[in-house]
Amino acid sequence: MGHTDTLSHFYELRTRFIRILLGLLLAACMTVPFANELHQFFVAPLLSQLPAGGRMIATSVTSPFMIPLKIALYVAFVLSLPHTLYQLWKFVQPGLYPKEKFMSVLGVLASLSLFMLGACFAFYVVIPVVFKFIIGSAPAGVAVMTEIGNYLDFLISITLAFGVSFQTPIIVVAIAYMGLVELQTLKESRGYVIVGAFVVGAIFTPPDIISQCMLAIPLWLLYELGLLVARVLIYRRNRAEMAMLPNH
Repeated sequence: MGHTDTLSHFYELRTRFIRILLGLLLAACMTVPFANELHQFFVAPLLSQLPAGGRMIATSVTSPFMIPLKIALYVAFVLSLPHTLYQLWKFVQPGLYPKEKFMSVLGVLASLSLFMLGACFAFYVVIPVVFKFIIGSAPAGVAVMTEIGNYLDFLISITLAFGVSFQTPIIVVAIAYMGLVELQTLKESRGYVIVGAFVVGAIFTPPDIISQCMLAIPLWLLYELGLLVARVLIYRRNRAEMAMLPNH
């Protein structure tokens, strides 16, 4: 019986994995034909800050072809991410209780939304400010000509940094709700969190106070949001537990 269950889980996992790949392939078929248009969209924050006549450069023979293709594949991955998460959830959901199913769906949706919010905030707000600072800091006589491969690496790293950083409320709620750390302890650690947020801002942004604050302040506010949500959830859980007691 155990061997049969193992095979059943293996076949189910294989089915989900194949469906994930098919979803990614379908998304790629939609994005690859528009690789050049997507490239123009994602380089716009840099091009808009360059002086008149400023251009990007390609130092590798294959870069003009490979970089737009990579961007199209990254976009395809993001587009197929909801389908991927759904397939993973369908694989694990038979072993979850009804309340756990609801909480897992809510957590995944919140996490995905916050990640996209962080990535969009980085792309539309932070990156233009960063490039304006960098290009404005160039000495006289120096032409800023960014290599497209280096730009893509920078774009991915900073959007990922903000996307991951915006998961702060999910992390705070999870560790407080599961009792890993007391909510009061998290409140008392607020000062350390603020200092840590500015340290993270200094690491992932240029050395100017404006761009550092653009990461540090949202991190701090998201931490406060996590504390608020955790307090509400814990209060509701405690009320439900009290209502189930015999004297109530």
